[in-house]
This record gives sequence, structure tokens and C-alpha cells, in this order.
Amino acid sequence: MSQIFDFLFGQYSEYSTLDISLEVIAVLFGIASVFFAWFNKIWVYPTGLISTSIYVYLLLKWSLLGDMMINAYYFVMSIYGWYIWTRKVDETNTTPISRTTSGEKKIEFLIFIGTLIFVFVVYRTFDKWNDWTAYVDTLTTAIFFVGMWLMARRKIENWIFWIIGDIISIPLYFYKGFTFTSFQYVIFTFMAIQGYLAWKKSLDKNPVTV
Repeated sequence: MSQIFDFLFGQYSEYSTLDISLEVIAVLFGIASVFFAWFNKIWVYPTGLISTSIYVYLLLKWSLLGDMMINAYYFVMSIYGWYIWTRKVDETNTTPISRTTSGEKKIEFLIFIGTLIFVFVVYRTFDKWNDWTAYVDTLTTAIFFVGMWLMARRKIENWIFWIIGDIISIPLYFYKGFTFTSFQYVIFTFMAIQGYLAWKKSLDKNPVTV
């Protein structure tokens, strides 16, 4: 049992109690944020802001630039999404769940390619392009950037990007030594699948394309 514990959490012996506590808090608020997204509740954004702000601090401290940029982007997009989700499209209704348009799919592509280039340049500039994880970081950053933009727009396809990115992130964060965060992505994967099914059910009842 102790060997299993050391395998999963041994790396935390080198971390401060404050950093461990902050990671756990960020994980809990991150899970809460996805839970609220699953049920299409505006609380996805305030809880997400708390989680991402903590992760920005921790990841910058640990020199994980790609992961830090993801969370900094989440923070900004959470503010944007909060506005979009509460914006009235008419006198009584806010922005509804909908599918992406052809124009938005072009923007998805541009965000994805632009993110790949941006992260590559940042990694090369700071001499971080020296490990296989840099390639995976670049890919997951691009996936999550698109997913967050789609969630802010309340597009059902956001869940597909979250599912793909979450599955990749499970072993990636475990390899990096962040077991709690790796477990978080296991939970995220399950919740993203359920979120997609819940949003699809809602959209099937009220089909919208905006």
C-alpha cells in the first residue's frame, strides 16, 4: 500500500504545504466549474475563475509555461463567457445552446493553428522545446483554446474538444508529477461526456443555430 501511495503522491514530498493545498483547492473549484457547465449554469465562470487564477500562479512558479498559458487564457475567456452567457439576445432570453456555424468552424481552425504556432514560439524563446511533453503541451493547449472559446459561445461542440484534451491530459499531468490534477482530468473526462449528452438532449428539444 505504501508503495502505491509513494508512486502516486511521492513527488509531493518536495512541495510546500501551501502549494499542495492550493492545487487541491484549484482542483475542487475546477471540478465545480465543469459540474456547473454540465448543467448549463452560469456558476461555471466564477468557480472557473478561482481555479484558473490559482493554477496560473502555481504553473508559473513551476515554470510550466504551456499549462500556465492555458489557464491564463481560461481566465480571460471565463470573463468573456460570463458576459456572453448573461447577454440578452432579446427582451427575455439569454444566449442559447447551439451548434457551430460554418463561419465559427473557420474561426476554430484559425484558433487551433494560431495556438500551435504561438506556443511553439514561446517554448523556443524560453528554451522549453527540449522534451516530448512540449509537443503534447502544444497540442493540448490548442485543443483547450478552441474548447474554451466554444464554451464561451455556448456551442455544444465544446464538449468534444474537452473530452479529447482531458483524455490526453490524464497521463501527461501524472508524468509531470501532479497526481491531484491528473485525477481531476479523469473526473473531467466523465463529466465532459455527461455534459455533452445533457446539452445534446437540451438542444434536441430546442434546436437552435446562431
